[in-house]
Amino acid sequence: MRIKHLNIHLRITQTNVFTAADLFSVKKTATVSRQRMSSSLTCTKLTLCTVSAVLVQIIGLSLFVLGFFPVKPALPGFSGPESFRPPGCDSVEDQNVSNLRPDQLKSLYQELYEIPPSFDRLILMVIDGLPAEFVLGRDGRPPSMLIEEVMPYTQSLLASGMAVGYHAKAAPPTVTMPRLKAMVSGAIGGFLDVAFNFNTQALLDDNLIRQFFNIGWEMVMLGDETWLKLFPGLFKRHDGVSSFYVKDTVQVDYNVSRHLGDELNRTDWNLLILHYLGLDHVGHIGGRSSVFMGSKLKEMDEVIKMIHLSTKRRQDNDQGRTLLMVVSDHGMTENGNHGGSSYEETDSLVLLVGLKPKSYDYPLVTHSTIHQVDIAPTLALLFGVPIPKNNVGKLISEAFDSLTDDQLLRKLELNSWQLLRLLQVQIHGLTCANSCDVLSNDPGITECNGGDQEMLCCLFAKAVALHKSWKSKRVSRSISGDEHHKTLLAYDDFLGAASKWLSGRATYKPAGLLTSGVAAMVFSCFVFVGLLFRLDQEVHPCKIYLLSDVRDIVHNWHFDETYVLAIIFILVLSMGSSSMVEEEQYIWHFLTSTFYLVLLRKTFQSLVARTGQSFTTLIKGQNRSSYIQVFSIILILTTGRIMRGWHQGGVNWAHLPDISKWLGQAGRCYVKPLQLVSWVLIMSLGVYSLFPLQSEKYFAMIIGFTFLVSGALVLQHIIEYQDTSFADGSNSTVQIIYALLGVSTLGAFFCLPWLIPVPNPKILSVHTGSLSSNFLADLRMKFLVLGFRDSIYVIGWAYIHHWCLLQLLLQQPTNSMPVLFLLVQILASMYCCSKGGIHLKQWVEVAGLYYLGLAGHFAFGNTNTLATIDVAGAFIGISSHSTLLSGILMFIITYASPMLALLSMVMYMSLKETCGLVNAQEVDIGHFLKMTVSFPCLVPLGLNSIVLVAYTIVLLLMRNHLFVWSVFSPKYLYVCATTVCIYIGVSVVCLTAIYASLVFAFRSRYAAVLRQR
Repeated sequence: MRIKHLNIHLRITQTNVFTAADLFSVKKTATVSRQRMSSSLTCTKLTLCTVSAVLVQIIGLSLFVLGFFPVKPALPGFSGPESFRPPGCDSVEDQNVSNLRPDQLKSLYQELYEIPPSFDRLILMVIDGLPAEFVLGRDGRPPSMLIEEVMPYTQSLLASGMAVGYHAKAAPPTVTMPRLKAMVSGAIGGFLDVAFNFNTQALLDDNLIRQFFNIGWEMVMLGDETWLKLFPGLFKRHDGVSSFYVKDTVQVDYNVSRHLGDELNRTDWNLLILHYLGLDHVGHIGGRSSVFMGSKLKEMDEVIKMIHLSTKRRQDNDQGRTLLMVVSDHGMTENGNHGGSSYEETDSLVLLVGLKPKSYDYPLVTHSTIHQVDIAPTLALLFGVPIPKNNVGKLISEAFDSLTDDQLLRKLELNSWQLLRLLQVQIHGLTCANSCDVLSNDPGITECNGGDQEMLCCLFAKAVALHKSWKSKRVSRSISGDEHHKTLLAYDDFLGAASKWLSGRATYKPAGLLTSGVAAMVFSCFVFVGLLFRLDQEVHPCKIYLLSDVRDIVHNWHFDETYVLAIIFILVLSMGSSSMVEEEQYIWHFLTSTFYLVLLRKTFQSLVARTGQSFTTLIKGQNRSSYIQVFSIILILTTGRIMRGWHQGGVNWAHLPDISKWLGQAGRCYVKPLQLVSWVLIMSLGVYSLFPLQSEKYFAMIIGFTFLVSGALVLQHIIEYQDTSFADGSNSTVQIIYALLGVSTLGAFFCLPWLIPVPNPKILSVHTGSLSSNFLADLRMKFLVLGFRDSIYVIGWAYIHHWCLLQLLLQQPTNSMPVLFLLVQILASMYCCSKGGIHLKQWVEVAGLYYLGLAGHFAFGNTNTLATIDVAGAFIGISSHSTLLSGILMFIITYASPMLALLSMVMYMSLKETCGLVNAQEVDIGHFLKMTVSFPCLVPLGLNSIVLVAYTIVLLLMRNHLFVWSVFSPKYLYVCATTVCIYIGVSVVCLTAIYASLVFAFRSRYAAVLRQR
């Protein structure tokens, strides 16, 4: 029965029926192996070296990340009265402002400002995720007729000149928290703000909210609770909602609007912040073309209408002027995600409502482009507070069209002084003036050239000189409009150049941290590669081939090994190109398919060599096992081609049609059957995999029952809830599924090694009667190892099956078939390896599985941009927002394919037979573990370490590249996350093997004691 057990369905090993000559060969090889063990790498040394290399790699990666992605340096403190004086002309009195009451500080600012505030109150309405082109159109074209129909009031404001609209370019990463910081501080944050977005901390840098608070403003906030985390304790009233619970598209906005009528009638606030999240959530769930998008835009239009009519009545009743500023923090891609640097994601909106009505050229105004950081200086100068210290933006000139000439020049002057102070900090030794009384006396400057310092000083001096000349001529009443225009242009030139330089300046990167980090990662890479080389030298001589002619042919064929290394080499070379980074999926699909074509060729060659027939004769012959091998590789190639066309992915070609887009357009009637087919086949494979356990049929029935129960709950969710993203009833079902999958997985890990029946050594007596009693007894004892293999076989299937069910639950419905195809590819690859016909080295087999996982990562729709991260799926089954739980689910969704490939290594170990493991005369658990676990763990670690080191060096070389933050840095975050994924997967594989082997070592000793009795 045991021999039958080993030969059925993916349990084929090379220990079927031994002849006496075969066993003598095994014993001889085992003797040679034992002689080499004294000088070989022991399990303890291997473990210590591997763990040490991992720790060194983690330390090196941490040092490099901290050095390359530091939090951008910011000037400490807050701007005060010195902002209204030229740089270097600070007064002693400015240091005593901290003792002033808010009303006194406000009066001081107005006195120094010399211009009364343009408005009394500010309403800042943030529509999260609203692309500017929805309201303003794109490329000179007006918005679509649908938008004009759902937002008629907003369009009428623009057409009548009562509102001015802008395309405000947002800097990556395009996520909420760093974009809010940019709007209120005028500073561009560090790239790692994308991580802090999920755990927002208080903003301690200079910002408008703190400036308003310092002069006694009363502020109210309704909407996204990110504001409350950034500015704790500054709001008089607030009602915050979580921005990460994307399944809610209704309540998040109702929670804001239900207070709006009451707040508009109140007079006890100066700043009202309304942050609507519903439109962003609609995008995450259904994309730009969601059926809910039109109704959500209409809702926002009604809110704008309500606010504008209220402020207009207030102004008509002489109750002060209120400015309504409608902004969006970022845009969204076609599928509704954001985070990257594409035009669709960075195209945010700024809409100013309440300015002095003017007959604007509507198409020109609405298609003007500004930067999101320009909001901060504009609001500061409109309301008479100091511009935040770290601002890099320049004021929006149309917001000040109602001012007199001298007032407008005064505001430009204040903006220029603030940017000059920041430049003097960033450029050491920058001195554009010798005194604060006479900044420039040469109005004849016509052209500015030279380096950054010379050019910026020249532009500033030119603007100041023209301004002074204009002032002197105004006193003598000999001023002309042309001179005022020249002064405006001069200030605009300086502000534009300074803002561009400050925005694009590379953050300082400490060389010590970067060097130490790279050195540590290079060292760990050499350790991993060295260990793999040493293991290959130990294991490869132990290979046993019963046919000497096949051994000679296969031993001399190394093209598959060379190609495995060539894949990494080609990938490393492609990393230096931004376009190749954006379209990496094409590289993986091509190289992985080519690898299995190489294996297909080698299979045919091995088959011809083994039979001694020509290829034509071989086709007509009978060799069922080899034919199945060929069919398996063809199946891998076929499913790989389908997965290649499932998602176009990338950036440049994402608009091209693919299978997932077609299914999304076709609707539920096509997607649902595919989901059901995927579920049926995954369940069938899971249950059928237990059939080989015929001698333990009751045990197999229990395992199969757990598979069926969890699968039935997933099926219920697919049928009842997956189309209704807003259904609350689905949470309880999903939470039960999470619990059941978790408990059954942990139960398989802890309990199966203790419960699975151990094979009876007497089953070999029929085939080994002619051998010596000592060797027979030794061989019977070694078959206890088969208990270990049965155990990790079932545990591995539990891991794979439960992971696939989890992905059917969490992935987008259109991704159900790729989950099935990837499972089929992995099983087919393991089948080819277990047959042993093509005699691949074990590290080549593991690399093949690993490459399938990485190619599948892109087949699931992932790219190297942050915009393709599935945020909506991270809230399935979560009743209330939890950063930790949502982050875990987001990681599970994003790295579904690589993790499945890593988890399959557990089952892969149960299908392999390595010479000298079960044939050694002394049971050495350490040696057994080393030969069983080493390659499945070291190959992923080694290959990933090569990629990690290579891309770290590439990123360092590209630190001044135009696309360093938009292309290379997001890719590096993915490389780091992939490293974490491999750490987790390898840990699971290693711990499973160690635990199961220790349990069976104990059971083996216990069984030996019982036999002696």
